[in-house]
Amino acid sequence: MKENALKDLYIDELRDLYNAESQLTKALPKMAKAATSQELRAGFEEHLTQTRGHVERLEKIFSELSEKPTGKKCKGMEGLVKEGKQIIEEEKLIGETLDAGLISAAQRVEHYEIAAYGCVRTYANLLGEDDAVKLLEQTLKEEKETDQKLTMLAEKINVEAEEQDSDEPNKKKGRSAGV
Repeated sequence: MKENALKDLYIDELRDLYNAESQLTKALPKMAKAATSQELRAGFEEHLTQTRGHVERLEKIFSELSEKPTGKKCKGMEGLVKEGKQIIEEEKLIGETLDAGLISAAQRVEHYEIAAYGCVRTYANLLGEDDAVKLLEQTLKEEKETDQKLTMLAEKINVEAEEQDSDEPNKKKGRSAGV
């Protein structure tokens, strides 16, 4: 009975991830379009390609389980995507500051996915789903790599955003910083 309950949870969590990844395939092009940094835009486009691969891996797992991937809405990802959309629509965020906000939103998504993929990989391992473990581990590795790339970009872009912000008051108000 316990194994069936864990398998049900596993399938439910996989459906949640499938929906999350599907939502991301729609959100990432919008984030790429909004990015002002060419490097950030390219990163979003690269992750879109990876995300499509994540969807394909999940579909393969569902096929091996003889289950359908649809039927669940990932409310967590829905909220994270909504927050990203709000950043894009925020009029006061421009240039590097907008990019810093986009990176923040993207890293929240990555951390959500890292947690989710880590859990389903563990469930698959406990259930003896060896092929699924390999596929989930591959995706988990890619999500962690994307998070690391975003951190490296943030270290550069956040400094540029701070410099942009410290230059703006001087230009607008005609006075030195700290006055």
